[in-house]
Amino acid sequence: MTQGPEVAAFEREFAAFVGAAHACAVSNCTTALHLALMAVGVKAGDEVITVSHSFIATANAVRYCGAVPVFVDIEADGYNIDPRLIETAITPRTKAILCVHQLGMPCDLRSIVDIAKKYSIPVIEDAACATGSEILWEGGWEKIGRPHGDIACFSFHPRKVVTTGDGGMLTTANPEYDRKFRLWRQHGMSVTDAVRHGSKQVIFEDYDELGYNYRMTDLQAAVGRVQLRRLPELIAQRRQLASQYCEGLSTIQGLSIPTEPHWARSNWQSFCVRLSDEIDQRAVMQALLDQGISTRRGVMNIHLEGAYSGQNSHRAATSLTRSVSAQQQTIILPLYAQMTEVDIERVIEALRQAVADAGRVVRQPEQDVVPA
Repeated sequence: MTQGPEVAAFEREFAAFVGAAHACAVSNCTTALHLALMAVGVKAGDEVITVSHSFIATANAVRYCGAVPVFVDIEADGYNIDPRLIETAITPRTKAILCVHQLGMPCDLRSIVDIAKKYSIPVIEDAACATGSEILWEGGWEKIGRPHGDIACFSFHPRKVVTTGDGGMLTTANPEYDRKFRLWRQHGMSVTDAVRHGSKQVIFEDYDELGYNYRMTDLQAAVGRVQLRRLPELIAQRRQLASQYCEGLSTIQGLSIPTEPHWARSNWQSFCVRLSDEIDQRAVMQALLDQGISTRRGVMNIHLEGAYSGQNSHRAATSLTRSVSAQQQTIILPLYAQMTEVDIERVIEALRQAVADAGRVVRQPEQDVVPA
């Protein structure tokens, strides 16, 4: 049931789908990030450049290694790391750049990889949301996860486009990294139980390195294989629904809609809209909820959470005003493959009225954000 033939098949099929030389399945994306950082040599006292505007697991994985997350701000016109700020954050202690493909939208990997090569710094892609997203690379479209950095980490959480209940995957072109992933995910065991039990000769396992219980089960992998076969269809449906959202929401004053750069194709895992500053986020969300439409606040900011309020928990290399503003002014709308055009139109019209009404009331101050 654990690390059996279904896991091996899922790894092969996922590697083929994204165009990677190696794919290693693990228990979730957080464990994938932890192993990726370990593989490139991140240790206690090191620094890893990333964003605060992400799910907390991004920075937690850095701290698992004893390293310090160094936060830089996001782009002015999106929710990914601003490559222009990365160089200002590099110090002699910088051991990796951890970029996040936020909400399924690819970040500017070309710029990030060029900077990383200049300073000989590994690039790890937090592709938790980006299974099936694509980037224009060397004149052709390629899947996120080839990878274009050194390692890419994926999530199969229930909210993702591909789900195995929970689970994760690492992809890389480096066979030594892949060897380390496979060793560390199973307690540092030199041989898997599947290989040992299937052998016609007695094999004794060794434990030469400290490892973890980061394994995926065959049951999860079997679900993932079915999901992966359906992925092109699921993404096509999401792209159609996102297009309807963009067209219908474009006429609402006080609302900004997401756009794809010419070099990126999102899987549209999430559809995030931004309210103008005078419109109260909470009021809009409550108005939608009153009509039975559930939404989520935009992506969190890690540096504002209590777990990151202590000394040495992180370092902000730049102002994070764009990140904070994005959290306060964005709303993630419903988007899933089973939605119909009628469903999308209902959300559009409800949001149109909610934005109009919220613009007439005084904005309420944030009450649930912990100061930095």
